[in-house]
Amino acid sequence: MKLAILSRSPGAYSTRRLKEAALARGHDCKVLDTLRFAIDLSRNQPDLQFRGKHLSDYDAILPRIGASITYYGSAVVRQFEQMDVYTPNTANGITNSRDKLRAIQILSRHDIAMPATAFVRDRKDVLSAIERVGGAPVVIKLLEGTQGIGVILAPDTKVAEAIIETLQSTRQNVLIQEFVAESRGRDVRALVVGDRVVAAMRRTAQGDEFRSNVHRGGSVEAVQLDEEYTSTAVRSAQIMGLRVAGVDMLEGDDGPQVMEVNSSPGLEGIEAATRLDVAGAIIDHIDNQVAFPELDVRQRLSVSTGYGVAELLVREDADLVGSTLAESGLRDRDITVLTLHRDSHVVPNPRQSRVLEAGDRLLCFGRLEEMRSMIPTRSQRRARVKRLPKAVDPVATD
Repeated sequence: MKLAILSRSPGAYSTRRLKEAALARGHDCKVLDTLRFAIDLSRNQPDLQFRGKHLSDYDAILPRIGASITYYGSAVVRQFEQMDVYTPNTANGITNSRDKLRAIQILSRHDIAMPATAFVRDRKDVLSAIERVGGAPVVIKLLEGTQGIGVILAPDTKVAEAIIETLQSTRQNVLIQEFVAESRGRDVRALVVGDRVVAAMRRTAQGDEFRSNVHRGGSVEAVQLDEEYTSTAVRSAQIMGLRVAGVDMLEGDDGPQVMEVNSSPGLEGIEAATRLDVAGAIIDHIDNQVAFPELDVRQRLSVSTGYGVAELLVREDADLVGSTLAESGLRDRDITVLTLHRDSHVVPNPRQSRVLEAGDRLLCFGRLEEMRSMIPTRSQRRARVKRLPKAVDPVATD
């Protein structure tokens, strides 16, 4: 496999470890400065230049895009995607995870538990926003901060209002977030690779510091995650479009609460804490997936007029509950079920004998007209929730 690691810091621990792991496995690996690429749009096919010369062919890339170059870095990754070069983290995944507000918006619609959060622009709305997230103390976050920078704990409402007003006066966008007291100064980082957690550690802040980031002096220890934490981490990464990610979770009284999904997680702390070859696991995953580049399904299906992909939710009052896929009539309506999602479990290409349960989510390909006809209109959904017809309910995916 010929692999390019996109990084501006070839001497950084994570970049060095990834290159070492690739070379140890017999792969051809180079570290390429992300800012030295030029996107070539002058040809009939997408192409890239590197240091002013035509870029040779690569089987895969591994983006290590810093926060300061997110826009340009994601554009380079997107160009590689258009060239059918495999990347474990898509350009959309990188940009979505880097923007804290966008990430929360995406995860919240997929029932991922997170601390209560509010985003307001007018100072008149600040007080009510603080109350909605549970009142002071509250955590105030800059939208694009990293390594704990731009995260402030406001002990009372007056202080919170003053901090928010000051930040907004400098044209900074901030989030107001619930302070999870039982997890003060402590969180869990799960390193997700593909569809599994390959390593996990607990980070603990030092002294009175409430931020547990290693860069802020926090200590780390290996931890074994239970099924709830593992499935939450994997789902969060996959929803964001990331196959390599660090998922940070608070240990709340009611279970894991996701704080952040990091598209370029550092490896030094977690490898030191767990003594596991995390870099090797990442390289092995890329090697196994290199023949399957990321595809934009909407682009590929644009030539199939009238067909598309949708996720159908089996509602509790649907006639489908208790019936098999064969009895559902979906195939007769030119709808094929690609995967069945039940809680945290995914069943690819489910058998026609599979019995459907309330809450199942079916990822389907088929005639859009047929799938559209299986839900009520939006006005009906808002006005008469209890009188919805017995059918399945499409849920759009991000």
